[in-house]
Amino acid sequence: MATKPGILTNWPWESLGNFKYVILAPWLVHSAYSWATNAGNEKDLANFLIFIFLTTRILHCQIWVSYSRYRTAKGTNRIVDKGIDFEQVDRESNWDDQIILIGIILYLGNMILPEASHLPIWRSDGVIITILLHTGPVEFLYYWLHRALHHHYLYSRYHSHHHSSIVTEPITSVIHPFTEIISYVLLFMIPMLTTISMGTASIVSLFGYVTYIDFMNNMGHCNFEFIPKQVFSIFPPLKYFMYTPSFHSLHHTQFRTNYCLFMPFYDYIYGTMDKSSDALYEASLKRKEESPDVVHLTHLTTPDSLFHLRLGLASLASKPHQAPTMLVWPVTFWSVLVTWIYGHAFVSERNTFEKLKLQSWVVPRYNMQYLSRGQRGKINNLIEEAISEADKKGAKVLSLGLLNQDEQLNGNGELYIQRHPKLKIKVVDGSSLVAAVVVNSIPEETRQVVLRGKLSKVAYAIALALCQKGVKVAASNDDEYKKLLKHVDKFGDNLILTERYDHKIWLVGDGLTQEEQLTAPQGTIFIPFSQFPPRKVRKDCYYHSTPAMVAPKSLENMHSCENWLPRMVMSAWRVAGIVHGLEGWDVHECGHTIIGIEKVWEATLQHGFRPLSILA
Repeated sequence: MATKPGILTNWPWESLGNFKYVILAPWLVHSAYSWATNAGNEKDLANFLIFIFLTTRILHCQIWVSYSRYRTAKGTNRIVDKGIDFEQVDRESNWDDQIILIGIILYLGNMILPEASHLPIWRSDGVIITILLHTGPVEFLYYWLHRALHHHYLYSRYHSHHHSSIVTEPITSVIHPFTEIISYVLLFMIPMLTTISMGTASIVSLFGYVTYIDFMNNMGHCNFEFIPKQVFSIFPPLKYFMYTPSFHSLHHTQFRTNYCLFMPFYDYIYGTMDKSSDALYEASLKRKEESPDVVHLTHLTTPDSLFHLRLGLASLASKPHQAPTMLVWPVTFWSVLVTWIYGHAFVSERNTFEKLKLQSWVVPRYNMQYLSRGQRGKINNLIEEAISEADKKGAKVLSLGLLNQDEQLNGNGELYIQRHPKLKIKVVDGSSLVAAVVVNSIPEETRQVVLRGKLSKVAYAIALALCQKGVKVAASNDDEYKKLLKHVDKFGDNLILTERYDHKIWLVGDGLTQEEQLTAPQGTIFIPFSQFPPRKVRKDCYYHSTPAMVAPKSLENMHSCENWLPRMVMSAWRVAGIVHGLEGWDVHECGHTIIGIEKVWEATLQHGFRPLSILA
């Protein structure tokens, strides 16, 4: 929102929320009906293609967003290091409003203007006129409009909304108040209306012009430089007719320079080109891929989880992943196919915290593949490859997230240490911190807990810690009791075997059944120690979040949610790797190794991470 919002700041269909596309429904139905019922020469190809063209615009923008986020996460040619936050993501969530607006204009123009219907696919004269009119009047008028928008009166009421984003993403280009967008659209209509009135317009000239605007807008706001220097060496005058991402980035960081739309020649003519433009361009081109200090290795979960990654759909990634997303099911098959073929872990996210460079890498495999015995060898090879790559890049710590540290898969990561005893990087399964989070989630007055679900390294650590504190841990069968007894050692007096379920604190792992939940008394608090949350069967009970902690505000570039966790919350497994790196601990925490629950908990709190208390 602008500092002092002016008139017509909000979009007319803002109240419709995600249902705003129904505005286009009448035209879409009419277009499809006309195409199906009209014969031969009466069919209007331009009208029929409008909705298809709008869909391709959405896809075009999404490709830019995903690729830009991938490149900035890796760090190659990145321009501005500062991260973005959830506030910016929310502010830019209406980026598709301008697509609806253009759709309305195209449909209305096609209906009202006789010259705008039944257009030919191509006319050379119309394309040439469009190029000339954009280069001349449109660029000139935009330059002076843009400078006017930086006058304090208009800036505070309109343009400051756009400049709230210091670090830009491709969709930042279209984040403006409604009135400001209208002024830009009127400029862009100069070539379109001129060619229509002259009878030289074509489908290519109209749709191609809008595509050019989209391409240049997205490119100029992508925060990584990729225009090769050779392009300007071969044709030096091109620098006056095409800006670069670094050129426009300076406008967002310096505010009073580089005002051009896409062609910088008016900045050269009127002396508003930033003097550091060339230096920033060259520095960005020379910038190499970033070497992380800490890597968190996670994986995809459900087939639609790809869209919830930071590289996926920004609107989904910025919210906790809950139910499968119906709207993306038609393309989920293709995402599964792509990830099945792609054989390497990829960078999804970057953060910085206390001078540490953090990255999240994703193994392109799903839960169902991890649970398949036939896939274990391939998955282990992918994880092993990622560890080796992180080691070569100079990373100090790699934490294993979700099923990447499954005991049956690789013995809580010990497999990789055995295969590569000379690894410099420290592999962390996070068991100490996970156990600490669970132990500290239990109410202080608790004197007995029920331990249910699949026993694991974390479960044994929790049982030992609670028994040491004098809290009785109840096992439900003889086999589990005997296994736990081996780990609690001399504190075995606090381990009990019982079939009664009258205690209201349940510590639960994988494999907790619906029948077991139904035996819990009303008001029971289920506290998971597993990576995945249990299915919520009881409405009269409370379910704690999976082990996680609230990240400090100083942790930069947090603008996506980790799976089902709320904003600014990290899984304990991920936090464990960060703390391991901050403390400089020169040991692996995998296999049977536990660093120490109290030691890790105190270090985590000292670095500003806070306990998460969420009951649902």
